[in-house]
Amino acid sequence: MAALAFTDLTLGYDRHPAVHHLTGRIEAGALLAVCGPNGAGKSTLLKGVMEQIKPLGGAIRREDCAARDIAYLPQAADIDRSFPVTVFDFAAMGLIGRRGLFGAIARADENRIGAALAAVGLTGFESRAIGTLSGGQMQRLLFARLILQDARLILLDEPFTAIDASTTGDLLALVEGWSRQGRAVVAVLHDFDLVRRHFPQTLLLAREPVAWGPTAEALSTPNLARARAMIEAFDAAAHECERAA
Repeated sequence: MAALAFTDLTLGYDRHPAVHHLTGRIEAGALLAVCGPNGAGKSTLLKGVMEQIKPLGGAIRREDCAARDIAYLPQAADIDRSFPVTVFDFAAMGLIGRRGLFGAIARADENRIGAALAAVGLTGFESRAIGTLSGGQMQRLLFARLILQDARLILLDEPFTAIDASTTGDLLALVEGWSRQGRAVVAVLHDFDLVRRHFPQTLLLAREPVAWGPTAEALSTPNLARARAMIEAFDAAAHECERAA
């Protein structure tokens, strides 16, 4: 059963498309990389799935997947690390979707939070302020929060940028484990070598789909060249997409 389906989807801002004419399905258990040049619409696609922006045309269909069954990890730059919160309390935010904003944390929840922190190697950091964490430690914490969300569809926006190889390896192991559990993972990624090693399926975007399928085929030299050419030819002052309008 598909976790997500796109039908002639167009997403954008002020009626100018950032992603357009995208059709495809993401199956349960999928490991899908979303790749493309800067400005290709990769992050915009995730925001559309999260309903942070509405389609200009076409549709996004969640098949048997409620809003609380979707977890989203934004780019690291979007996280305010100056907020005065501890590692334990930040991880506990992953329970909000199922406990509510003001739901009490029971003993069982405390155990789950401890287990999630242990799974990402942060045991002993519970009382630390998030502002004291390194970049890699903060990314581990974000993954702990994802574990607690217990979602069926997981969206990751550049999850391995500017972190060390050891952290990347540990977090990739979690991602692959989620897939084996039947969860669908969609990740915006720039490291093609990493994608080729760990993500069987790839969507190559250049504001519209260039290729979607097995990674070796999607990231072929001709497809990558075509994606670069499409972005270079893009006219930001062009009229809105007629099909979107």
